[in-house]
Amino acid sequence: MTHHHDQEAFAKLVDRIGPDHAGQRMEMQAHYSALLLKGYHLHIHMEEFPAIAWLIKTLLKTTGLWPLAVKNTSQYRIVEHTVPIPHLPESFDGFRILHLSDLHIEGMIDKGQALQTALSTLRYDLCVMTGDFRFLTYGHYDKTLTLMESLVSTIHAPYGVTGILGNHDWLEMVPGLERCGIRMLLNEAQSLEKGSDAIWLLGLDDVHYYETGDLEKAIRLAPTDAVRILLVHSPEIIPEASIAGMDLYLCGHSHGGQICLPGSQPIITHCRCPRAYKAGPWEYQSMRGYTSRGVGTSLFPIRLFCFPEIIIHTLTRAPKS
Repeated sequence: MTHHHDQEAFAKLVDRIGPDHAGQRMEMQAHYSALLLKGYHLHIHMEEFPAIAWLIKTLLKTTGLWPLAVKNTSQYRIVEHTVPIPHLPESFDGFRILHLSDLHIEGMIDKGQALQTALSTLRYDLCVMTGDFRFLTYGHYDKTLTLMESLVSTIHAPYGVTGILGNHDWLEMVPGLERCGIRMLLNEAQSLEKGSDAIWLLGLDDVHYYETGDLEKAIRLAPTDAVRILLVHSPEIIPEASIAGMDLYLCGHSHGGQICLPGSQPIITHCRCPRAYKAGPWEYQSMRGYTSRGVGTSLFPIRLFCFPEIIIHTLTRAPKS
């Protein structure tokens, strides 16, 4: 893909999402990058603080836990999560959604090979990816796109692969991710159809750092009486999504803590929400949700008392109350 074609693809993306959305995203990305170059950190990412990184690594190596923590990063847990929905069309009963989040793929010790092996044994209808494709929050992302292309080529989903951006991802990555075969939603909606029946995916831009997610815009694109599944990078707009009538809220961002105390109790999650919504399945009023512990890692390729997870959400028809 030539530089000219990249420019054309990005121009089409700006037309698609609107200049206000694109402008806000690009301005914040430029401002954030400038702060990093000057050594300032207004938004905390532990991987950008060498002293914290050194301390964690030293502690784990001193205690002898480092080799185990590294090994844990490729010990994927397959989670089966059933989602009962009263108004689910009968044709979608048993519909299976593969959920991957926080890949940070170039940071994987094997560049995604173990993940591909784990996925090869699974059956699903659709794959969704809830953001943070790359490891760092700035700089080049060519390696990310190369590795994502390899991963997506091994995903066999009849209804395709749909994704959203996270706080590690830049808007400029979208054309490349879509060339990899991922349909990216940026405050947009997508219908999934079986005959005359349909359910809808709504995907938001990042609500955590860039705050360019626009739930109201996405809602306008999908019928209010349809089953609506919301893809958000982080679990930080749960009340708003519930008020809007979402049926299922899928997210990640927290890594489940990544480095946890015994009993999988997270130390840090960087999520502005109650602890109950920071990992695993949850319910909020009539809306169900799941916060993925992620398949990748941040800071270092290590996990402690918190295994990476691959989730299969199975939609079922629930009895109407």
